[in-house]
Amino acid sequence: MKYKGYLAHIQFDEQANIFHGEVINIRDVITFQGKAVTELRKAFEESVEEYLKFCAERGEEPNRPYTGLFTVHLSPEQHRRIILAAEKTGKDVDAWVAQTLEKATAV
Repeated sequence: MKYKGYLAHIQFDEQANIFHGEVINIRDVITFQGKAVTELRKAFEESVEEYLKFCAERGEEPNRPYTGLFTVHLSPEQHRRIILAAEKTGKDVDAWVAQTLEKATAV
C-alpha cells in the first residue's frame, strides 16, 4: 500500500487472524493493523496522519519517504569506469550500481 509517498509492508498473522503493517521507507516506525483490507488501509492512512500530526506538534520535520532515487556526483573518469564495469557484466548502469550497493550493504 502507498499513502502520501509512504510505503507499507503487510503480513498476515494466521493465529491472530489479523493483518499487520509497517511503513518501510522511513527511519521512524509507523505500524498499523486490521482484520480486512479496507480496515487495514484505513488504519494505515490514519497512522500516517497521526505520525505527521505528532511531528508537527513537536515542531519536528517528519521523515521523508525514501523514493529509491539518489544523485551521485562523480568525476568523468569514475563515470567511465562504472559504465565499463556495467557493460562487462551485461547490465545497465542502474542495475549494476544497485547490485554493487546491495553487496556492499549486506549484513
